[in-house]
Amino acid sequence: MDNDSFGEGTGPARPPRDAITPAQSAPAPRRTVQLVTGDFLLTVNPVDGSEIEPCPPGEQPGRPTRRSAVDRAELLRAAQPPVPPGPAAPRPPLLERDEERERLVRLLGRGRSVRLTGPAGSGRTALLDAVAAECGDFAPDGVVRLNGCHRTPAELLQELFTAVYDAPGHRPDRNALGGFVRDIGAVVVLDDLEFGGAGLDELLVAAPECAFLVAATPDVPAPTADSHLEEVFLSGLGRSAALDLLRQTVDRPLTEEESNWAGDLWFESEGLPLRFIQAAALLRQCDELRADPEAFEEFAPFAAAGGKDVPLPTLGEGAAPAPLLASRLSDSARRTLRIAVALGGEVPHQAHLPALVGDTHADAALGELMNCGLLSPAGPRYRLAAGVMAQLREKGYDEDAVGHAHTAAQHYAWWAGHPSVTSERAVSEADAVLAALSALVPGRESGHPSTAVLLARNAAPAFAAGRHWTGWERALRVGSEAARIAGEVAEEAYFHHELGILALCTGNLDRARAELETSIGMRGALADKSGTVAGRRALALVADRESGLTPAPPVALGDAGPVSPPRGVPGLPLTQRLPRTEAAEDTAAVTLSAPSDGPADRPADRRRVAALLGGARRNLVAAGAGTLLAAVLGTVVTLGMTSDQEEPPGGSVRNGQNVNEDDVDDDWIADEPTADPSDDPSEDQDDAKKPTDSATPATPPASTDRAPAPGRSPSPTSSRPETPADSPSKPGPKPTPTRTSPSPSVSESQPEEPTPDTSTSPTPTSSEPAGETSAASPSVSTGTSLSGAPSGSESPPII
Repeated sequence: MDNDSFGEGTGPARPPRDAITPAQSAPAPRRTVQLVTGDFLLTVNPVDGSEIEPCPPGEQPGRPTRRSAVDRAELLRAAQPPVPPGPAAPRPPLLERDEERERLVRLLGRGRSVRLTGPAGSGRTALLDAVAAECGDFAPDGVVRLNGCHRTPAELLQELFTAVYDAPGHRPDRNALGGFVRDIGAVVVLDDLEFGGAGLDELLVAAPECAFLVAATPDVPAPTADSHLEEVFLSGLGRSAALDLLRQTVDRPLTEEESNWAGDLWFESEGLPLRFIQAAALLRQCDELRADPEAFEEFAPFAAAGGKDVPLPTLGEGAAPAPLLASRLSDSARRTLRIAVALGGEVPHQAHLPALVGDTHADAALGELMNCGLLSPAGPRYRLAAGVMAQLREKGYDEDAVGHAHTAAQHYAWWAGHPSVTSERAVSEADAVLAALSALVPGRESGHPSTAVLLARNAAPAFAAGRHWTGWERALRVGSEAARIAGEVAEEAYFHHELGILALCTGNLDRARAELETSIGMRGALADKSGTVAGRRALALVADRESGLTPAPPVALGDAGPVSPPRGVPGLPLTQRLPRTEAAEDTAAVTLSAPSDGPADRPADRRRVAALLGGARRNLVAAGAGTLLAAVLGTVVTLGMTSDQEEPPGGSVRNGQNVNEDDVDDDWIADEPTADPSDDPSEDQDDAKKPTDSATPATPPASTDRAPAPGRSPSPTSSRPETPADSPSKPGPKPTPTRTSPSPSVSESQPEEPTPDTSTSPTPTSSEPAGETSAASPSVSTGTSLSGAPSGSESPPII
């Protein structure tokens, strides 16, 4: 092979790095996620910002399905904290808790809710584990494990919904969530509860078919008297049980000196099991020091003793053992403790420890800390055990806390923005991420606002996509403050936009308007056209919600499935119809009035009409065009129906018209027309070209003239006395019959048209006596012939 193909080297060279450089520098794909929340479709875009719109008809999610027993078991295992690497430590026994355990199981079996109160370190979590293992068959939805650390009632309800229902891409709003949670029947085991009073009542009322077992410390507010919670108090162990726990944890018999020391410790710690687990770790370390003489080089006091005589810890060290235990751990474990103190007690996942500590085997430090009793489980993660952080701070473990938090924030900013990290993994690490974000203290000179902005920018979209919206809000607020301090206007506008979207999703319209207007103003100053458009769209939705416009729910039509209204047009009931428009003096003004059954329904009708007129622009234009067309057609028809009655009453009748159709005397009909020398066909054509006094409608009136019967001549007027209404001037000679414009002739075979209903049209006022009908009133005789007029006579009649 030619060596030139490998460059100037003599041997085969490695593939050039330039070949993979484009792949490494290529931009990461956008992780856009769509969520349906309420009647909105939320598109979480970590690059350009989130967008919100009314959910289209085809995007409406189906009803969530309940998880099977296998799925619930899998979720229950996933809710447990990870097992530390290395040899598994023996599980501490549960002593002197049989009575409490049996009582809790009995109450939960009856469907009662219980509040377990005990001090930190009393073994509440271990007791909850034992009770949950015996209650798996009590409820149709099994046992649900939740953790209340840094959680609100609304968050816990969302987590309860997620644990029971399988609803990918769906986060129900508050109203829909209440309906789903109300149907859940499960035993809910809730540890580390941080609220009571009205918040606890809200949680219990929202899930009436669930039996709750909540565990809290005595400093948490007590429940209200209406909560109907059973109270179970958990105290410390007795002296004999505490010594037995120490003996079983050490896994050897105790010496007399150790038993006396343990007795003093029991009196000092009030029998808390956590203190004896930590005391057992101290005794094991002493045994290891006695077995390994080389280890004394690290401990000058022991080396000065000149042998393996390792003294027992003092009573003070036994009551606050965290510094002494930490001093005998590995360097990776001690650095992990410093990071945990900097993060407010939150311990990162073991997969992050090698990067944070700088040791490839730092994940083993989690096992060391667990065996010493310095960590306690908190849902799917670990935290420093009760009292450990305060003890470590007294020994200087909080030095350079900002630096450790900055290191953790830089790592999490890279990790949260990596395309391979799913939103579920980001949510599981949310507490540590938020702790690192808050610990940067952007308001101080020693803070790192730019790093806080980067971390919030990458973590907030992941929390939103993972439906952890409390963490989403916290990240946005800290990021907004950090961006203001750092002077990054574009990022500050992004955070304000996201806060507005979040407020709109949760129904806080005032906050949504304020945040979106702030974001639009900032992006307008930066000439960010796309961001400004997205903000204005969201602001338009806020305006719609403030005016009471909400998309109508899908309407089920038989077996065709749910049918949703067009986007932007609220749905009206199927029985709702647009009212018929009436002709007015100004035909351009059209009034829409929805029918109502009473005064109580009028506000709702007005809201429905306002909702119809407040939809999308294109639908509004279409609706306006249709309304205008209906108004024009209605006006034309109305004018056509009322044209004959609007003509001034004349003193003559037209050809073939019956004088008294409705009169009692049916034998009195108009005389046949007589020959008149003045009747000239050319004169009729001239009269047809002249405009008439009243407007002639485009559609001929329904009351038409009939052709005169052969051999008969119409009488120009009736024989009754003329009234002032018939003729405003003095009586004179009989006027000639009024001519009408020519129209096409009608075939004799054409059926007779029915008399139109003119009850709604105004009729001319007549002062004639009762029982008589004016000759000017339009009427048609039922026996009138439809034959045409003879040649040379009057023009053809109008139909």
